[in-house]
Amino acid sequence: MTALLRILVAAAVASAPWPQPPPAAQPLPRDPAALEQLDATLAFLRARNARDYAITSPNGIDEAKYVEVGGIEQWITIRGEDRNNPVVLFLHGGPGDATNPWGYAAFRLWLKRFTVVQWDQRGSGRTLAKNRAAPASAITVNRLTDDGLELAELLRRTLRQEKILLVGHSFGSILGVRMAKARPELFHAFVGTGQVADPPRSYTVAFDALVKKAEALGDARALRELREVGPPPYPRGQGYGVQRRWSNFFEGADSFIASMFGFALHAPGYSVRDVNDWLDGQMLSAEQLVPATSALTAADLGGTFALPVFVIQGAEDFTTPTSLARSFVDSIRAPAKAFVAIEGAGHFAVFMKPAAFVDELAARVRPLVKPR
Repeated sequence: MTALLRILVAAAVASAPWPQPPPAAQPLPRDPAALEQLDATLAFLRARNARDYAITSPNGIDEAKYVEVGGIEQWITIRGEDRNNPVVLFLHGGPGDATNPWGYAAFRLWLKRFTVVQWDQRGSGRTLAKNRAAPASAITVNRLTDDGLELAELLRRTLRQEKILLVGHSFGSILGVRMAKARPELFHAFVGTGQVADPPRSYTVAFDALVKKAEALGDARALRELREVGPPPYPRGQGYGVQRRWSNFFEGADSFIASMFGFALHAPGYSVRDVNDWLDGQMLSAEQLVPATSALTAADLGGTFALPVFVIQGAEDFTTPTSLARSFVDSIRAPAKAFVAIEGAGHFAVFMKPAAFVDELAARVRPLVKPR
């Protein structure tokens, strides 16, 4: 499959893969001259982004490296404008949708107030590229949870932090819940966004919310397509695809997904091979992890936490429904907790409304961090 087609397929299943894989695409004809021109353009854009997104502050940090975690080499980046700021370990979604290829742009507004660590999880991005010979069977929720805890310990030692902040998006919110429950002493707080709360009910709740949204907008096409497939469960992937299409449309996520792939294609230090590894990781991780995560229940994810828990969610998230995320916060027991809805945002609120998200993170969570 060509890189362009791989991008289109991945966009169709971003952050919530269908229960059945999409149909194989036919290869496009190659035009060597056009590809050479595209390569030159990408090289220019990568050089420009390396300049524009550089960390130049005297006490800043900008590291990109492999570290040994869980017995294999795993890729992380560490970026921030002041090493004395609180450290955030960001757990990407997907599963397998590493943020590193485009996160240099997505997290730019965070870097004045936080040091952000992005991690290509086992089976994702550059970690996958480094470990292709490793068995796919090792890509499990338990193994990734253990990897995350080992990485948190490493970051505490090397960055000289008593504790770090844990932020998980979508699939990463599942890892975050598990990590926070297993080793609460490592973290100031857990923050979920695109919070997974009750997977067996998620598509049904989302379907009802999508129908109400389509009715409110008077969108005849959306209503027709949604009513044609009806509520889940679906015997084939078509129904889930219809839900995903209208979720992205109503959330305004289509433009974000396009920009995400654009930033990945001209990321400083990246190549088309890196983009292909990133997309391979999404496909492989979905195959290995979605069956297990789809079987999780509200009881598996809720309960008691020994640290503060916050959920900062798009007010209209049709992928991991906002109503279920709010119920998750209402149901749990924690020393402190809060649910925050970001208006005008959906599943990708953390990226599409970065200023609002970081303001909430700074106001609600940063006060929990003791000065160094």
